Amino acid sequence: MPYHITDACTGCTACAMNCPVSAISGERDKIHSINEARCVNCGVCGRVCMKSAVVDNTGKLCTPVRRPAWPKPVIDRNTCSACQICVNDCGPCVLRISLPQFRGDIKVAAELFEPKRCVGCGICRDHCPIGAITMEAAV
Repeated sequence: MPYHITDACTGCTACAMNCPVSAISGERDKIHSINEARCVNCGVCGRVCMKSAVVDNTGKLCTPVRRPAWPKPVIDRNTCSACQICVNDCGPCVLRISLPQFRGDIKVAAELFEPKRCVGCGICRDHCPIGAITMEAAV
């Protein structure tokens, strides 16, 4: 069961603006809705909703989380093969493949280059075929 929005929604659009897969729609000042077929259960909508109008995939009401506490991807450079799947699948476009450190350097890897724009959805981790990405909350 994907996340869903309750009648407590005020239509502030925060959830729709932050959803990494554009699964949320609605007009400003009107109740929004989540497209169940598109929802990836990442929880971003629940973290940004200041009215606690989002119910998670277990039926529990979400509470807002301040952005600095959102999880961020940590990439193991020794494991990463630079396949670029995470980069291509990142909705907010905050990942990239690192530049070579010197001429002839072939050991490049994915990196988080826009951490302030990262929504912490975990799609990069979920799509990494070799498990080189973990999600860690800021301390």
